Amino acid sequence: MRAAGILLAYFLGVLLVATLVAPWFFQLGQWFAGEVTWIKGLAQQPFHRYLNRCLLVVALAGLWPLARSLQLTSLRAVGLAWTPVSRRQLSLGLVVGFGSLLLAALGLVLVGVRSANFNLPLATVVKLLLNATLSAVVVALVEELFFRGVIFGALRQATRLPVALGLSSALYAALHFLARVEFVGPVDWASGLTLLPQMMRGVMAPENLLPALTLTVGGAVLALAYHRTGSLWFSVGLHAGWVFWLKVFKTVTVTSPTAGGAFWGTDKLVDGWLTLFVMGALLVGVARSRLLGQSPAVAHERPLGPNP
Repeated sequence: MRAAGILLAYFLGVLLVATLVAPWFFQLGQWFAGEVTWIKGLAQQPFHRYLNRCLLVVALAGLWPLARSLQLTSLRAVGLAWTPVSRRQLSLGLVVGFGSLLLAALGLVLVGVRSANFNLPLATVVKLLLNATLSAVVVALVEELFFRGVIFGALRQATRLPVALGLSSALYAALHFLARVEFVGPVDWASGLTLLPQMMRGVMAPENLLPALTLTVGGAVLALAYHRTGSLWFSVGLHAGWVFWLKVFKTVTVTSPTAGGAFWGTDKLVDGWLTLFVMGALLVGVARSRLLGQSPAVAHERPLGPNP
């Protein structure tokens, strides 16, 4: 249970440090905005954004010490080693990820829940595609390294595979639904400690339960793909394909008079039963597919520590 203890200490440490330093960064932002006119926008940012950024920065800053503590100190140990089959895995992941959410998106268009937006200027389309592609690459690499390479990799050492899949995927989903809570009143040293519990209530908000379940299943797909292949590259491609459509779909389509309802969802794509079924089908496919390169038993025997 050493790995589980290290992970618990890491997350508690991230929460504590981020909530304590966020007020200082907020005050620093106010000071800089008064001294340097071209960053005046810092003074207009609400405190909850400072807390969100501090949580992200502290989590990333602690990732390397966390990986070292878990003996995940090589590219191979976290699934990012480039091998002769990595290109094929990445390409296959991109095709499956892009195609699976495209299928869900087309479903919403075909039944009339959304309509294609043909009035976008060419410059807007180009900018949208570039931003979506950049976001897809960055988000997929960072989140796969963090949630699958390190978190799932560590839990896989500490417990059985189903538990590791469930815990890492639930955490992955939960952190996407922190509530955007406006902080009222003067910011002092304890403001982060006050705001964080309110942000966490977003995880259990009724409107977030179905999207959170969808992301949990999606996280399990990504983790199981890593487990089966012994590499993150299929998961990176799969994740990137999803992020691309999540960034693009809302802009390239517009609301139609036909209501979507709980089955079809909205322009968010992940808040309907249709996308949940797509994720469930992918989970079954990843579990059974022979295209991923090796059996679960072989992948599970792959050592998780650094190269000897």
